[in-house]
Parts: sequence; structure tokens; C-alpha cells
Amino acid sequence: MIHSLLARYHQGNHTIGYPEEPAPEMPARYCGRPIIDQKQCQGIECTICRDCCPTVALQREPSGLLSLDMGRCLFCGSCEQHCPQDAITFSRDFRLAAADRNDLMIRAVQPPINIHLDQLRRQLFRRSLKLRQVSAGGCNACEADTNVLGTIVYDLGRFGIQFVASPRHADGILVTGPVTSNMKEALLETYTAIPEPKIVIATGACAVSGGLFCDHPEASAGLDQLLPVDLYVPGCPPHPMTILEGLLQMLGLVSRVTAPAQRITSISLS
Repeated sequence: MIHSLLARYHQGNHTIGYPEEPAPEMPARYCGRPIIDQKQCQGIECTICRDCCPTVALQREPSGLLSLDMGRCLFCGSCEQHCPQDAITFSRDFRLAAADRNDLMIRAVQPPINIHLDQLRRQLFRRSLKLRQVSAGGCNACEADTNVLGTIVYDLGRFGIQFVASPRHADGILVTGPVTSNMKEALLETYTAIPEPKIVIATGACAVSGGLFCDHPEASAGLDQLLPVDLYVPGCPPHPMTILEGLLQMLGLVSRVTAPAQRITSISLS
């Protein structure tokens, strides 16, 4: 036993230092927060990017500006690859989560907006948040990246955030998948079983907008069509860092004042 304990001691800490230390650098192929250069865009006569988008996440607004809905975007990078003017690029910024659905709309180079949860729930859940995860017809990609948060690298429990088996023991619900007709009743019953006040989190493009199934009669057009959503986490699937940063933002444990590559406000549980 003593040899095992000594070996573990010498291994050191494997948990990432975020948020007390700079966030880890995302891989070169990672598609993060989109950037639109309206000056480079050819204007209303060009429909190349919209035609290649599988979820119609790109639209031309009445003002003539091109907008990208991160809630519908699959971050496949097809629009970036096909745009002849390089008007659309994907950065490595993983800070995509938002409290307001409208904040997922990208029209230019926009920094992420801070997420504000009401004072009562922040005080209640800041040091201890229990979530019931519901897969409402998902493909298991978002579910897998959510489960990754429980590994030694991310260690979600160090922030007081844990997933529980019963909704009666939960403070909120984290939903993945497009909420199919077969899962709708089970989802609503789970939500009802959670005591007030509670939190609702839509994770992944399917939960946020319906994703690839947004126009299918057997799927919803987004979780907010059924329940009041407090946090939207876009992506297909969202990176574990995106989910983690969104949760910490919601609880007021990190700040978006600095860039992700720089030091982020240290965590405070006081």
C-alpha cells in the first residue's frame, strides 16, 4: 500500500489548472467562435456559404449583414472552406455558451458576453450544484463530452458541480439531444420532479435549436420551446471546455474580461 501511495504522490496533479491558470490551447483543427468579416463578404448576391450550410445557420439579415446562428451551427467548417472571400473564419475561442438565445448570433468579430444568473440562484448554487442529465434522443456525442467532465483532467466535482441519478436530488437539468416525441414526456416529468428554484441547460446544437432535425416533425425546434432555458451551450458536440466554461460563467466563478489564452479570474467560492 505504501508503495502505491508514494507512486501516486510522485505522479502529481493531473487536473488542468483552469480557471486559476490560463486555459489549455485548443487543437489547430478546432473550430471555435466564428468571426465574420462583413467587408470581405460579397453581399446579397452571393449565397455560397448559405447553400453549403447543412442547418441553414447562415442568413442574410434585412440590413444586408450576414449572420451566423451558433445555436444551429454544427461547426463543420464548410462555410469557411467554400467562401471565396474568406469572410468567415472559425477561431479557437471555446467560450461559446450564452444565457440569451440572441447572444448566439454572430455578425462580426464579437467578444463573448458574460452570463448572468439571478442573484438568488447564484447564492444557492455557487458552491454546490447538482444536475440531472437527460439524453432526449441524442446521438451520444454531447453525452460523451459531458461525461468527460467527470474525469481526472477536468474534475467537475472540484467546483461543487456533480451529476446525480434522481431529479429529486438535483438543482437543475442538463439536456442533450433534439427532444424527440418519444422523450418529450419523460423530459417534462423529470423537469417537474426537480424542486424550485431550478436551472435548465441546453447542451449541443440539437438541444439548442433542433440541430440537423430542426424541421423534423418528430423533434422539437429547441429546448426553449418546451422549458425556460438558463444556459445555451452550442456545438456538435460542444468541447468539454465549452461546457465547463459555460457552467462556471453561469455560477459567476470565471470572467470573460480576458482572452482565453491569458489568465482568467481566479475561482472564488466565498
